[in-house]
Amino acid sequence: MNINETYQPGEIVYIIIRNPHAQDVAHVQQAAVVENPDQEGELALFIHETYFPLTEEFAVYKTAEEAEEAYEIAFGLPEDENYYG
Repeated sequence: MNINETYQPGEIVYIIIRNPHAQDVAHVQQAAVVENPDQEGELALFIHETYFPLTEEFAVYKTAEEAEEAYEIAFGLPEDENYYG
């Protein structure tokens, strides 16, 4: 199934995003699914007043809880000795 068929414009989703200025910093971010203004018929994620094409490159989660769980698996918790986020 195409990722664009999974989501609808207006949906609020959650992604794990890295800080572009500090690649060792990541957090869960709320994003809106919208019509892609640059590509007719495609969807985009609207985050920080920027459009990102909705592709398989993003790990998109329906709930904040799912995103937080994935974040903890990938980066650990701050008190973990192997914390990377």
